[in-house]
Amino acid sequence: MKQIRKNRLFAVIFIVSSSSIALALVLLALNQNINLFYSPSDLMMDPPSSNQSIRAGGLVEKGSLKRINNSLEISFSITDLKESISVSYVGILPDLFKENAGVVATGYYHKESKHLEAYQILAKHDENYMPKEVKEALEK
Repeated sequence: MKQIRKNRLFAVIFIVSSSSIALALVLLALNQNINLFYSPSDLMMDPPSSNQSIRAGGLVEKGSLKRINNSLEISFSITDLKESISVSYVGILPDLFKENAGVVATGYYHKESKHLEAYQILAKHDENYMPKEVKEALEK
C-alpha cells in the first residue's frame, strides 16, 4: 500500500472515531439533563426513580389547595381526571395558578408516598390570553 493511501485511511479512521466519541458524549449529556413529562396516570402505571427530575402536569384538583401560615409552603393535588398525585412546593407561585387550572410541576416523584416534591411550578393559561396593553389598545 502506498503512503498516500495509508494517510487517507488513517484520516478516515480518525474522523469516524472522533465523530463516534463526540456523538456518545452528546447523547450521554442529553440523557442526564432530560426532563420527562408525566401525567398522574403515567406516574401510577410506570413511576420513575426518585432521583430523576420529572415534569408532572394536569389540573389543580378543586379543594386540594392548602397553604401553610407564615411561610411560602403550599400543597395541592394534580389530577388528569383519572388519577391524582399530591404535590408540595416552597416558593412564590405564578399569578395564573389557581384551582381547576392547568399546571406543570417540575420536581422529584416519590412512588411510595405518591408525592411530588416540586422545585418549579408553571401555570398554564388558555389560548385567549392577551396582555393588558393589547387589550386596552383593541378597546380604543
